[in-house]
Amino acid sequence: MWSKIKRILIGRPLKSNELQEQKLNKLKALAILSSDALSSVAYGPEQILIVLAAVSIAAFWYSLPIAVGVLVLLTALILSYRQIIQAYPHGGGAYMVAKENLGMNFGLIAGGSLLIDYILTVAVSVSAGTDAITSAFPLLHPYNVGIAVVLVAIITILNLRGLTESATVLAYPVYLFVLALGVLIIAGLFQVLTGHAPATAHTAIGTPVMGVGLFLLLKAFSSGCSALTGVEAISNAIPNFKDPAPKNAAATLVMMGSILALLFSGIVFLAYWYGIAPSAKETVLSHLGSLIFGRNIFYYFIQATTALILVLAANTGFSAFPLLAFNLAKDKFMPRPFTVRGDRLGYSNGIITLGVASIFLIVIFQGNTENLIPLYAVGVFIPFSLSQTGMIIKWIRERPKGWIPKLLANLAGALICYLILIIFFITKFQHVWFSIIFIPLVIFVFHKIHKHYLAVGDQLRVDLSNKLKDVDVADNVIIVPVAGVTQVVKQSLIYARSLSDNVIAVFVGSSEEAIDRMEEQWEQWDTDIRLVTLHSLYRSVLTPLSKFIDTVLYKTEKSGTTVTVVMPQFYTKKWWQSLLHNQSGVIIRAYLVRTKNIVIATVPYRFKK
Repeated sequence: MWSKIKRILIGRPLKSNELQEQKLNKLKALAILSSDALSSVAYGPEQILIVLAAVSIAAFWYSLPIAVGVLVLLTALILSYRQIIQAYPHGGGAYMVAKENLGMNFGLIAGGSLLIDYILTVAVSVSAGTDAITSAFPLLHPYNVGIAVVLVAIITILNLRGLTESATVLAYPVYLFVLALGVLIIAGLFQVLTGHAPATAHTAIGTPVMGVGLFLLLKAFSSGCSALTGVEAISNAIPNFKDPAPKNAAATLVMMGSILALLFSGIVFLAYWYGIAPSAKETVLSHLGSLIFGRNIFYYFIQATTALILVLAANTGFSAFPLLAFNLAKDKFMPRPFTVRGDRLGYSNGIITLGVASIFLIVIFQGNTENLIPLYAVGVFIPFSLSQTGMIIKWIRERPKGWIPKLLANLAGALICYLILIIFFITKFQHVWFSIIFIPLVIFVFHKIHKHYLAVGDQLRVDLSNKLKDVDVADNVIIVPVAGVTQVVKQSLIYARSLSDNVIAVFVGSSEEAIDRMEEQWEQWDTDIRLVTLHSLYRSVLTPLSKFIDTVLYKTEKSGTTVTVVMPQFYTKKWWQSLLHNQSGVIIRAYLVRTKNIVIATVPYRFKK
């Protein structure tokens, strides 16, 4: 049943040699790896206006120079990540840069921050997409959280179906969004140039406004920089590109940066010109569309494509999170299952983990985008800062040809990123304090996992100079817990006797009558196997059996004899039938695995009806 549902939802398994067919060309990669950055146009300009609105609508003209500052930082980041793609063509992005140039702990900070960021990418994108839907259909406002959870589940299933399939689906909404905003900006600029847009709705550029100081402008700038989230995703996902992967990734990065710059600057300018103020009931993009086109079909087309890309921007997280988790797991800082490809050749464990974690965040924050964005931005600007710093160290250490301009670009980017981080922690501490606790906790967990894997490797390592054929084989004592004379017990005893002549059957009875009855049946059965009977005063099978095994272990410890417990276990034909039977065998086996230095073998007996 489960297998059929899985096939319907995910599709047929793919062969390992089909991996190359799952690689992305530039247009598909732009769709799934740039959707996060491009979608931030829908809320980045609004975040600037929210800060400026605290003073007055007259301060909205400051959004223009702030937007220029955001574009300067975008340029520095694009140049930096192009260099990272060329220097680290196997992916890993900020994690690899920080690890190799600043040290492992800084790499883990970058990696841990990015993992958190990708979880927040999904939560923020889907929450913002839900806001866009409910802006167009206000009756749906009370169901924001439920809608967001369902959307995350759909995107998770879509990604489990494979990279190429998800990219094919996502390409249409992304390019439709770019087309819709392109038409919106062109139409808005046309109205401005022809005088059809209101010339009195905005304050003139340069108008002095009381209450606007450097601190407020820096706060608005840092909020606007939330539009840059997702820029690093391409550098993390280079292995997903078709060959030559680094060249295609670098070209895709430039395409993304150019589109983002045009859309962001266009929306900021039009929002200023039309004097649009942020509202809890309607997004800036929705208000702008209604002013330029009215509430006609094209307005709803803009809202629909905006909602789609905001929701599907989560796919950037689903594309990058599994690859980053793979790199961390490969270095033994995350569980090994994150290195395993699923049926559709994607890293399914990473995809499922991301989906569950983002749903948890949406429920905790009740889908409140404004509360999630500051935490989201901090999660991405820590890796931004560390990657810029790492590249500075790399250029100073290696000094390749033409390294000084690269160094200056990274230096400018690093200074701006650190400034933004400081502003965030000062102005929005109530929203971002969680990262101060959570990121060190994640690093601690990374180190504990790494320590465990090193300890396991040390204990499992084999000295090949000690030949296996020279190792003496010790005697084997077989203990078979029996609950009576049954087909299950018979099968287990036959198997035990094939392993050793030294077999002991152990029966635990809760009364003398039960023990006498068992001994009488055993004698009639004539097994030629020794039976040990134990009286359980408190009706527990586990306690007397465990004490008996301890006694055998103690007596065989010096001789090096192996003690094996053969567990008879029957399995019912229907799953619900197992609920009608006690699970003493499962309990005994679980206890022995945890506490005893013995070999455990399970002999299954399957019922046919």
